[in-house]
Amino acid sequence: MSNKQLLFRAILLSAFCISPSTVFGFDPEAVTILKNSREEWQALRRSNPEKTIDLNKAKLEDADLEGANLSNVSLVRAELSGANLNRANLQKTNLAMAFIKKADLKEANFSGASLTKANLKESFMKGASFSRANLQGANLRWSMLENADLSQANLSGTVLFEANLENANLKGTNFKGSVFIDQANLSGALVSNNTIIPSGEKATPSWASLRKARFFREPDTEPPAYLTPPEPTMLNEQASASGSNLKTSGLKVKTTPGDSRKQQELLTEDVETWNSMREKNPELPITMKQEKLENADLKGVNLSQASMAGSDFEDANLDNALMNGADLTGSNFQKADMKAVKLHGAKLHKANFDRAFLKGSDLSNADLTQANLYGAIMTGTNLSGADLTGASLFDTDLEEADLSGAILKDVTMMDTNLNNAIITSETVLPSGKKATADWAVQRGAIFRKP
Repeated sequence: MSNKQLLFRAILLSAFCISPSTVFGFDPEAVTILKNSREEWQALRRSNPEKTIDLNKAKLEDADLEGANLSNVSLVRAELSGANLNRANLQKTNLAMAFIKKADLKEANFSGASLTKANLKESFMKGASFSRANLQGANLRWSMLENADLSQANLSGTVLFEANLENANLKGTNFKGSVFIDQANLSGALVSNNTIIPSGEKATPSWASLRKARFFREPDTEPPAYLTPPEPTMLNEQASASGSNLKTSGLKVKTTPGDSRKQQELLTEDVETWNSMREKNPELPITMKQEKLENADLKGVNLSQASMAGSDFEDANLDNALMNGADLTGSNFQKADMKAVKLHGAKLHKANFDRAFLKGSDLSNADLTQANLYGAIMTGTNLSGADLTGASLFDTDLEEADLSGAILKDVTMMDTNLNNAIITSETVLPSGKKATADWAVQRGAIFRKP
């Protein structure tokens, strides 16, 4: 490549660089260069080594990024599942809430990086360096971290179910509040008196011995300062001088003199603050289509009237959430906790509730046409007036559910539990006919006249 071409690319790359107050939204040109030309990307990074490049929410699934220089890059909520990042340089990279499932990260360097709430499930990280990295709240279930360097890393609140930490360096690692550490493999791992165990206490030789780890005594040290992503900010902070629409991480809000440029993190980082914002701005339109919120703790969140079609809530906690009138067309709620959730009048066409827990929820007048409710627990659920045309109710538990006036035309009802469910003459059966007392009694349901 000629010097002129490199100069042009360097100027082009500078357009991708961000300040701490940047809005979310990666530049497709930067992603194209990264994915298609390793030589070009590396040359550009050498010309701007200290610049932070905006790749927030970039789509990099299955990308071949082996050996790539991604240091100081902002990859917040980026999709890197299945990617090859073997021996990549990710020092001081911001990967907060990134999706890095089943990725190859052998000998990758994450020293000083932020991976708070990142999903690293089933990723291969043998020999990787996470020294002084911040992995608070990360999902490390079934991850492979043999011989990894996690010295002085922050693993507080992480999920460690069947993680393989064999021979890993855990000196000074903070495991406070982590779960399933006793189901993880710590054989041969190096633990020190500066290692913090899940109880918040310092590790001891006996604690290490019980887990077949090695204990090393060293001088007492203070935990390092970790790289952390920007805190979410309320709408009344960082006022925008513009009256136009602001796009932040897929979240579109009508700007007013009190809008914030960091609203994109508010939903997942602080539900209480999010709800306060919604209460103070009830007319604010919320648009977050195709959001990735799997495993998110959204208990009690107010998403009423939100436009979130195609979003992923797999394994999320939505207990007592307020989602009345929301557009959740095609959204995924597989195995989600949704006890007492309010979905009155919600649009749930082709939504997936595979084995979701919906006990005591309100789905009255909701559009559930062609929805998948396989194995869902819906005991005591209010489905009055709901349209379930073409939905799958295979193995669905509808005990004591209210199906008065519900439309069940063309639904699959194999092994469906209707014990003590309420059926009325306005309930439409799979055949398209109105329900009868005989039909209800044969299925253990209760027939009532409207």
